[in-house]
Amino acid sequence: MESIWSQTCEIGRRAPLPGDMETEIAVIGAGMAGILIAAALQEAGHQVAVLEAHRIASGQTRNTTAKITSQHGMLYRELAENLGENRARLYGSAHEEAIRTYRDLIAKRHIDCQLETCDAYVYGNSSERLKEEADTARRLGLPASFVSEIPLPLPAAGAVRFANQAQFHPLKFLSAMAEDLVIYEETPVRSVEGDVIRTDRGTVRAEKIVFATHYPFINFPGLYFARMHQERSYVLALENAPRIDGMWVGPKLDGYSFRRYGNLLLLGGGGHRTGENREGGRYEDLRQKARSWFPGCREVAHWSAQDCMTPDNVPYIGRYAACRPNWYVVTGFRKWGMTASMVSALLLRDLIDGKGNPYAPLFDPGRFSGSVLPGLAKEGRHAVKGLVRQVFQIPRESVADLAPGRGGVVTMAGRKVGVYKDTDGAVYVVDIRCRHLGCQLEWNGDEKSWDCPCHGSRYDCRGNLISGPAQENLTE
Repeated sequence: MESIWSQTCEIGRRAPLPGDMETEIAVIGAGMAGILIAAALQEAGHQVAVLEAHRIASGQTRNTTAKITSQHGMLYRELAENLGENRARLYGSAHEEAIRTYRDLIAKRHIDCQLETCDAYVYGNSSERLKEEADTARRLGLPASFVSEIPLPLPAAGAVRFANQAQFHPLKFLSAMAEDLVIYEETPVRSVEGDVIRTDRGTVRAEKIVFATHYPFINFPGLYFARMHQERSYVLALENAPRIDGMWVGPKLDGYSFRRYGNLLLLGGGGHRTGENREGGRYEDLRQKARSWFPGCREVAHWSAQDCMTPDNVPYIGRYAACRPNWYVVTGFRKWGMTASMVSALLLRDLIDGKGNPYAPLFDPGRFSGSVLPGLAKEGRHAVKGLVRQVFQIPRESVADLAPGRGGVVTMAGRKVGVYKDTDGAVYVVDIRCRHLGCQLEWNGDEKSWDCPCHGSRYDCRGNLISGPAQENLTE
C-alpha cells in the first residue's frame, strides 16, 4: 500500500534521458538526498543533471516518517564515548544546521509542505540512562532535557526531549525543490567507469559524479557492502486515535514510534534486519497494538521503509574512494534521512567548491577507527552466513508444503529455488541467489518479497527487483 505522502502528492513526470550527453555534475538518484544535493550545487552555479531509475522520490523518501530532527535516538552518549565529545558535538551541530536550512528554504521559496515546529523525544525504561543521555546532549550544545511524564500508551520511565525540531510533508517539499532541476526519470544507471555513466538510455559524461542511490551499487572501490547493512520497519496511519503531540521513538530496533500528521496518528515499529522476517507478522503486531492502545481507531494506510546502518552510527558523506577523487557518495543515514540529506547537500556543495567544511572529517567515507571494527566484523559474519546458507542449507519444505499466500526455499527438480504460491495456488519460481553478490534470499512474509539478509536487496514475489544494491531481476 502507498504511504500517505504518496497518496496526497503527485509529482509531475520527467522525460527519460534523450541520448548521450555531457554535464559538469551528474547526481544518480532523485530522492531527498539527490534533489537537495542537486539544488545546492545548482544554486552555487554548477551545471547539474539528475538521473533517476524510476520516478522522483520512488525509493525510500516516499516511505519516511518525515521527522526533521537532531534527536536520533539514544545516540549522543554513545557517540561521545566512542568518537569523543568534539566529534559528537559536530554530529549534533550538523543536524541542527540542517533543521535551520530546511526552515530557511521553505520560507524563502514559500513552499507549502505543512512544516510544523514540534519537540522530538526518545523514551525508555531507565530514567538514569535517559538522564545521562539528556545531560550529554545538553553538554554538546543540543536543546535537550529529561521529562518524566509521557503521553504514550506504554510504560516508560521518561524521555529525552529535544526542543524546536520539525516535521513536514516530504513529497510536497521535494516536488517544489525539484521544479527547476534537470531530471531524467526512467533512466537506470548500469555502470560507471571514470567520468562515463552508462544507462539504458545513453551515456552521460560528467566531471563529477554523486551517488545518492540510498545504497551504493558500485562494489569496488569503496567496499560499502562490507561496511553497512539494511533494516526494515513498518508504519500504520490511524484515524480516530488520540492526539499525541511531538515525535516519539523507542530506544531499540523493536521499539515503537509515534507522530501526528493532521488528524492521523502514525504508529511505527516492527523493525528487523532486512532478510530476517520469514514468518511475517510485523503489520499484525502493529494492528494488535493499535487496537489495544487506541480502541475504535481505524487504519487508513500502511507502508514500510528501509534504512542503511553504519557500524559507528555516522553516515558516509564525501568522496567515494581515494582512487576516485571526482566521485562522491551519501549513504548510511540510519533512520534519519531527512536531516542527513540536508547535511549531505551542504557538505558536498562545499567539498565540490573546494571550501573547508568542519563536518567533513566526521562524515568522511574513508574514516577508519577502532570503534568501527566490531561492526565490520559483524557485517562480515552476516555475509558469510548468507553465502554458506546458499551452498550448504538443505530446504526442509517442498512446494506442496507451502500454504497459499506463502513463499519459501524448496528443492525442485534437484535444484534449490525460491517459490511463492499465491492465494489461487499458482506457483512462481525464482533463482534464490541475490543478483548482487550471491547470498541466499529469504522470504518476507509481510511484504511477499524476497529479501537479501547480507546487503538488503529486495525483489517482488515474481523476482522483479524492488531495491538495490542489486541491479538485475532474478531469473527462474
